[in-house]
Amino acid sequence: MQYRSLFAVAAACALLGAAPHGPKPVDVAIETSAGTIVVRVETAKAPLTSANFLRYVDAHKYDGSSFYRTVRPVFGQPIPHIQVIQGGLEQTPGAKPFAPIPVETTKRTGLHNVEGTLAMARTSEPNSATAEFFINAADDRWLDSDRFADHEGYAVFAKVIRGRDVAAKIHSAPANGETLTPPVRILRMRRV
Repeated sequence: MQYRSLFAVAAACALLGAAPHGPKPVDVAIETSAGTIVVRVETAKAPLTSANFLRYVDAHKYDGSSFYRTVRPVFGQPIPHIQVIQGGLEQTPGAKPFAPIPVETTKRTGLHNVEGTLAMARTSEPNSATAEFFINAADDRWLDSDRFADHEGYAVFAKVIRGRDVAAKIHSAPANGETLTPPVRILRMRRV
């Protein structure tokens, strides 16, 4: 009888050990005219925002788009509240984004707007994110839901795991105000 109990416990432990632990992160290569950035998409922590980003990647909608915006300190001007590079479909003629998604708050996901993370851009309406995203080039925690004025903030869904030097190169590329001149082309994005 005692052996059967030990066997049952051992079998239960084996089953628990084999149980799935949720979706695994997905790595995506962002191949640009300035080099390649590889990001890790946090599908378990931010499932809604991750699924949105990956549907653009899988549909090849980002291929031929660009990083078109940089926000950074400029000598002689006040330090900006954020430091980012922003990309997406905004400057891609004829591009049609998918429907907007609800904001997945940083309070809910536990992911924060810190250097090297990616978040979805949006309008003043929190539930308006579509294809535009940004890479935080500094600690931009004030964009988190617990610090942002509307308490929704900007949804973080990934982090740069390779190519931070490429992101830094884009961040410091020539610009007219916040507009990169010329934009840095996103040649293609793909899962790796």
